[in-house]
Amino acid sequence: MSLEITRREKEGVRILALKGRLTAGEEVEGLRRAIREEIEAGNTKLILDLAGVDYIDSTGLGTLVVCYTRVKRAGGALKLLNLNRREIQLLVLTKLTTVFELFDDEQDAVNSFFPGRKIKRFDILSFVKKHSRE
Repeated sequence: MSLEITRREKEGVRILALKGRLTAGEEVEGLRRAIREEIEAGNTKLILDLAGVDYIDSTGLGTLVVCYTRVKRAGGALKLLNLNRREIQLLVLTKLTTVFELFDDEQDAVNSFFPGRKIKRFDILSFVKKHSRE
């Protein structure tokens, strides 16, 4: 299954909505290409909306880190939105929650690019406590 990427802008922040699987092969290459195009166009305030992502393998996870690094080197930021339970668990296990900013609300993710705006960050501790009992 290919990875579909839909791009849009909100308040000067580019949102890339992903749909499909983020796995080794053409899927990760498509995401890398999209991030490169955004950076080349001068767009360095980026949000990846993962609501439509069914599965992320180790290559996909590595690609997220590579994309994060490229955007940061370009002077911007890459933030993650709408992760499912499995994806959050994967980020917790790999300690990537210390790297990525996670959000479950689009407006909070957008607001995080603007100092002084009120934002609600994803509460990792509550998530871990809740799911450790299951």
